[in-house]
Amino acid sequence: MRPPRSGAQRMIALDAARGLAVIGMIAVNTGPRGDDEFLELIYRVPYGRASLLFVLLGGIGISLMTRRSREQHDPLPWVSLLWRCALLLLGGLALQELAHDVSVILQIYALLILFCIPLLRAANRTLLLTAGLSALIGPLIWLAVQSQTDGRFDRDPVSASDPLWEIFTGIVLTGPYPLIVWAAPFILGIWLGRLELTDSRVSTRLIIWGAVGAIGARGASLLLVAIFGESTSHLAWQRLFSSVAHSQMPLWVIGGTGSAVFVLGACLKIRTWSHPLASPLVFLGQLALTAYVGHLLILALIVRPGPDTLLQGVIASASTVLALMAFAWLWRQRFTRGPLEVLLRAPRLSRRPR
Repeated sequence: MRPPRSGAQRMIALDAARGLAVIGMIAVNTGPRGDDEFLELIYRVPYGRASLLFVLLGGIGISLMTRRSREQHDPLPWVSLLWRCALLLLGGLALQELAHDVSVILQIYALLILFCIPLLRAANRTLLLTAGLSALIGPLIWLAVQSQTDGRFDRDPVSASDPLWEIFTGIVLTGPYPLIVWAAPFILGIWLGRLELTDSRVSTRLIIWGAVGAIGARGASLLLVAIFGESTSHLAWQRLFSSVAHSQMPLWVIGGTGSAVFVLGACLKIRTWSHPLASPLVFLGQLALTAYVGHLLILALIVRPGPDTLLQGVIASASTVLALMAFAWLWRQRFTRGPLEVLLRAPRLSRRPR
């Protein structure tokens, strides 16, 4: 079989990385939670990392989607971008109403696309500067907002039943995925999408710098905590030294994003994603939206209120992943796009003249 072209190889590697992100989010969202067993710590390795990888890949996808408009100075695909934003926002808010006990990530993904439209033509330096400001200044703004809530640390996700103003502030400033912080990996993804990702030297640099970011941020956190002590409250200044997953603090954003870049570089290094044995993972990544929504439905309708033990969690996660992989494989035998991925394509507002 003829090997895939460089562009196709890049897309397959991105699909595989997206499949890994979906599997990680399924494991984290399924649980169980609150278990201190050593094996459970390994089971939760993707906690706070899989979602950052998902957002990073989202930025790369938007960058690739608008590459022609940027390079040829054509108008941006406004209709497609705004349609995607509206669909993901409304769908995410509706899905948050289900009893799956998961903070749905689609709402923040939608607004990240909307807020980053002005950056799609920005210079590379501007992208990197904005991503850095989000990682460093975003957590400070987030803490400042929290300090004005009388000590109430509101991290609950917003849903369709909430008032519009609470939906906006819950996505942008507070909540489990505050845009002011999570813009960092998304904008970094936009910049990465401009690189020649099929170049072996680029993937090597991603692996090296990703590892440096992940290990360096964790090491810096341990050192600073050892010197200044643990945070005594959610609003104490020592919290800035935390690298705990989903703490929204700079060292966690840098370390988690570094691990995401490392995984991306490793996936780009692999040249055998076109092998039939790898197709279930690749197809899962190609149907990432369908798989993500599917796992929420499985959690809400079948799994919850469990799992109660680590073994039950492993079985539930593995069964969900295998079921979604099987569905993705069967679907891709007949269709190019997933059932929900098709909806992301904006409808034509006008017909071509005959």
